[in-house]
Amino acid sequence: MPIGLSIRRVVALLLLMLASVAVAPAYAATGAPLRVCIRPALPGQDAAAMFAQADRFDCTRPQTDHGAGDYWALSQPLADTTPPDARVRQASLWQNRVTLYVRYADGAIRHVGFTSATTGRHLMLGAIVQLVLPPHHARPERLLWHIEGSLNRRGILVSPTIVDARTAARTELEMAALYAAFAGMCLSLLIYNLALWGALRRAFQPAYCLMVLCLLAYAGCSSGLIGQITDIDNNDRQRLGYALLGWSAAAAMVFARAFLERRVFDGWLRPYTTIVTLFLLLATGSYAVLSPRYADITDPLSTIGYMLVLGCLVPVLVRAWRRRSNYLWVFALAWGAPVLLAGIRVLAALNLIGWQLWIDNSTLLAMALEAAFSSLGVAYRIRLLSLERDAAREQEIAARLLAATDPLTGLLNRRAFLDDAIGRVEDHQLILIDIDHFKTINETIGHDGGDEVLRVIARALRAGAPPEALVARVGGEEFAILVPADRPLDAHAVLDRLRHERMPFDLTVTASIGTCIGPMTREVDWKAMYRCADRALFEAKAAGRDRVRNGVAMAA
Repeated sequence: MPIGLSIRRVVALLLLMLASVAVAPAYAATGAPLRVCIRPALPGQDAAAMFAQADRFDCTRPQTDHGAGDYWALSQPLADTTPPDARVRQASLWQNRVTLYVRYADGAIRHVGFTSATTGRHLMLGAIVQLVLPPHHARPERLLWHIEGSLNRRGILVSPTIVDARTAARTELEMAALYAAFAGMCLSLLIYNLALWGALRRAFQPAYCLMVLCLLAYAGCSSGLIGQITDIDNNDRQRLGYALLGWSAAAAMVFARAFLERRVFDGWLRPYTTIVTLFLLLATGSYAVLSPRYADITDPLSTIGYMLVLGCLVPVLVRAWRRRSNYLWVFALAWGAPVLLAGIRVLAALNLIGWQLWIDNSTLLAMALEAAFSSLGVAYRIRLLSLERDAAREQEIAARLLAATDPLTGLLNRRAFLDDAIGRVEDHQLILIDIDHFKTINETIGHDGGDEVLRVIARALRAGAPPEALVARVGGEEFAILVPADRPLDAHAVLDRLRHERMPFDLTVTASIGTCIGPMTREVDWKAMYRCADRALFEAKAAGRDRVRNGVAMAA
């Protein structure tokens, strides 16, 4: 497949993938947002009393300041236009049980809810929990949540919204299409790079596939799809998502080490990045296994792990720049946006900025951007590998030609001539040409002039021989031509052509020729043929030179 076409296909895949991930958070937040106030829950409290004590709810402090535990969350009064088929949506968080109480205009209170084990029945794509308001003839007036077992690392009740049934259905369909496109793009990138790995066998290709696979698994978990399919306990789903997020970041580090040249990570940087990656995996794994009991310890450790991973980029980029990495610009482009989004996610994890739904989805967006631009980097590196391979092939061909060619005349040398000649089945005609009095020529016009005579003779022999003939310089001033015996070459015509060649300084140069016909199956056949043609050549010189003699091959 042409490299340019491959890059265009990759770009098309990436645009679709990025569009799906970037737009997903906006769809997840569709609906009328609800403002809520918080109050710690105590034993014996009931929903009616909480509705009546709206002034005792805290509407100013950040939710994360309250710590883990049980809480009440009260919405502002609902608009008169709230549809009768309304759905209440909220971000999925670590909670053991959530009960939603709805007070209607006639004073009736109805409730609906879920536990961590039953969240999957109400889980929408984008990890959004959706509850249908209980049917009642009066309009809903206010909402109250009773939240039990909130871990409250990111909030007690995040992004509550109210939507009608039609909007909820359309949003779910759009989210399904977007996540399906994202999954399809990931699978396409996996198949594409695995196929390339089968041909190129480069270490960065399986590392890239590992990164995309971890990203795909994390997307399936964080989107809530796995909860919809398997009815897994929602807290366990979040444990798994946290572990997969760590694996995705670690896989990105593995890919970075495989993608950049080995010299970038030589020395202390290689063990340092290994330690950071292992620390991240240990910290995120500990959070997944030990939460909620030790979340106050494992969650900050996980945040530190992500900060260390981001911190690794500084020495990596500096080292790549100093050691003139060919892929520095691609790597910097691939990690620019993910670093920015990951930094925002870390700030949110430290509660330095408010937690929002798009931040919760920023990890997927960051990793998708990293995978997207890295895939362009992979395509770019494959192009460089292709160019390097072509250059290597050209050098190999040139080296072979140099090894098989006489550097002065450009004809085959003796070794290459014999390699190609010996082993032929049918009979062949061997023509030996020797320049007469070549020593005298060198003494007369110098060795440079003698070299030019050799080049003129070589050009004449090559021009007068058929395309299938082997033409070689087999000695100092001795040349050989080998042609099939059923299409013999007229040695007299060869000699006549040499006579008419213009020599340096208009010097008259003659040659003697000896020929022989016989088999070339074995090396012994060649030796017999050469002796036969050489005897004929000797006869031509003894008869006065500048003539042709034909020899008769003897049995080997």
